[in-house]
Amino acid sequence: MPVPARSVYFCEDHAMFRETARKFMEQEVAPHADAWEAERRIPRAIWQRMGEMGFLGLVGPESHGGMDADVFFSIAFLEELPRSRMGGFTAAVTVHGFIATNAIRDHGTDDLKQRYLAPSITGEKLAAICISEPDAGSDVAALRTSAVRDGDHWVINGAKTWITNGVYADFHVVACKTDKDAGAGGISLIVVDTDTPGVSSSKLNKMGWHSSDTAEIAYENVRVPLGNLIGEENAGFRYIMQTFAFERLSAATTSIGSCDLALEETLAYMKTREAFGRPIAKFQALRHRLADMFTEVEAARQLCYHTAWLHQNGVPAVKESSQAKLLASELSKRVADECLQFFGGFGFVEEYPMARFYRDARVGTIVAGTSEIMREIIAKVEVDGVDFGRPREKKVHQAPAAPAPVAQAAEVAPNTVPELFLSLPTRLRPEKTEGLRTRVHFQFPGSAWTVEIDGPLCQVQEGLHGEPACVVQSTEEVYLDLEAGRESPEMAFMTGKVKISNPLVMQQFARSFRRIAR
Repeated sequence: MPVPARSVYFCEDHAMFRETARKFMEQEVAPHADAWEAERRIPRAIWQRMGEMGFLGLVGPESHGGMDADVFFSIAFLEELPRSRMGGFTAAVTVHGFIATNAIRDHGTDDLKQRYLAPSITGEKLAAICISEPDAGSDVAALRTSAVRDGDHWVINGAKTWITNGVYADFHVVACKTDKDAGAGGISLIVVDTDTPGVSSSKLNKMGWHSSDTAEIAYENVRVPLGNLIGEENAGFRYIMQTFAFERLSAATTSIGSCDLALEETLAYMKTREAFGRPIAKFQALRHRLADMFTEVEAARQLCYHTAWLHQNGVPAVKESSQAKLLASELSKRVADECLQFFGGFGFVEEYPMARFYRDARVGTIVAGTSEIMREIIAKVEVDGVDFGRPREKKVHQAPAAPAPVAQAAEVAPNTVPELFLSLPTRLRPEKTEGLRTRVHFQFPGSAWTVEIDGPLCQVQEGLHGEPACVVQSTEEVYLDLEAGRESPEMAFMTGKVKISNPLVMQQFARSFRRIAR
């Protein structure tokens, strides 16, 4: 691993912290790996010990016991986690410290933070996030677990699966449908104590990750207080999407740490294992394969670091997080396979570390979004032109070429679709439409509009006229929310609230007009 001080991303404080984290994993966790894997459980004492060390509160607010440290402290910790020599331990800690409690930290009430976030930081309480279901994995919008108001309680019914920490957690952050007819727009996050009547869980018997518990969970008429809602009702999908980006970066970073450890173990073995009178590390065919892997791991590491820098600076990084997760998890799987090959028959027996490394690496291309899902997200950005999480443009006050009552109406946000479309000619930005000729059809239940741009001219007609370059389908209410900034264009597109036949044309169209006041 490169010396952190030689990286533009890390300072001496990061280097000292990394050294502390590495020693902790190697001295206080790794010696117990075989026992915890056999017991298939992580003891409570180590969670409290990590809390004492500050490892569980790196991204937590100081007001609730966290360090509120910059992203690169988390990256350093995540890279060192695999030195526990347990993929399951790595996954359990990552979920607890960087995923399950994020929504509470960012959107929860002070009461929720005091009851759940603060004891999670100290290691007194263990957290799980419950999203995936038997029939809904990456398709979050399809989840069926419901939460219905009944007096001052939510009543939750449904099932979850593939839940890390699900059996031994003290509380679950549960994604529920609170509006069954709203698709992704009807999902909320609710905190459920696991000792609440009606909550039951069972442990899945996995190929790897033996030390961590992965659960199937059932909720049968589970009653929790209304105050256990995180943030706004029906805003859960947005909170989940915010969590997913960092979850994927976390998975990528731990994959890099796993590659580092596997290569170190393999190189040490190859320097001592002899064949034909010399160490096998001296054979060119093998050492060059090692050289390729060291190079690829370093390239993937730098992508992770760049993505972390984007997070640190508040830049949306959906594409980069997906790229990092895809590259690093696929690479970790391949490195584990190659390294096991270098161990020969010893790699296939449990007395040597590669058997576990191999088993644990395999699930990396499945959890936190499969490689297939990562490729589709990347394709949506690079091929379809979807700009996930694009920062909203700052409002620009620009006087129209000539005063017009419609223009003034536009500056105070039109309340109806006709007002909105009739305001377009006065909001046109001629400097953005030079040489542009396009026609867009807008179709709503009960109404339709055609907008044509021809250089500095914009014509709006009610009804559908001519051959369009793009067709936009939605409801009037959703489209007004999009224009007013009350709805994210990217989320509306992902969840099907708005359908666009040609996203590239629509992006160019949107840039052609001044935004309305928000």
